[in-house]
Amino acid sequence: MEQETPPGNDSLIGLIDQLVEPAAPAPISMMPQTWGWAVVAFLFLAALAYGAWRFRRYRLASAYRRDAMALLRQAGDDPAMIAEVLRRTALAAYPRDAVASLSGADWLAFLDRQIGGEAFSQGPGRIVATAPYRPARPDPGLSRLAAHWITQHRAGAT
Repeated sequence: MEQETPPGNDSLIGLIDQLVEPAAPAPISMMPQTWGWAVVAFLFLAALAYGAWRFRRYRLASAYRRDAMALLRQAGDDPAMIAEVLRRTALAAYPRDAVASLSGADWLAFLDRQIGGEAFSQGPGRIVATAPYRPARPDPGLSRLAAHWITQHRAGAT
């Protein structure tokens, strides 16, 4: 006599067909599970906001330099226009009462003090003291010196 087996149990395929699919696990949360990660996230966001605030302050504070460089490019090598750009830049960066009354050697000394050296009082920058009042020959060294002054002067220090 043969022993009877339940249907489907006699082969591997039959056994596989009897398997039940396991339940899917719950989805894993992307939220941090501890307070430490929340603190780290807060500190990171605070540092990011502080950096953005500082960058915005820097951009606003140096906007006059970008404008002056654009005007200097338009001026080309014209000494009178370069002198005007330097005067406007100085008026934007320093107190009006410290800059507006300067002329001649005092103006050149002021420009020299802000970047160090004597490029204005002894070098190609001498012409900015007289260029607005009498015609002067174009000098490419003057526009380079003016660009250096615009980018390197220490704003606010007189």
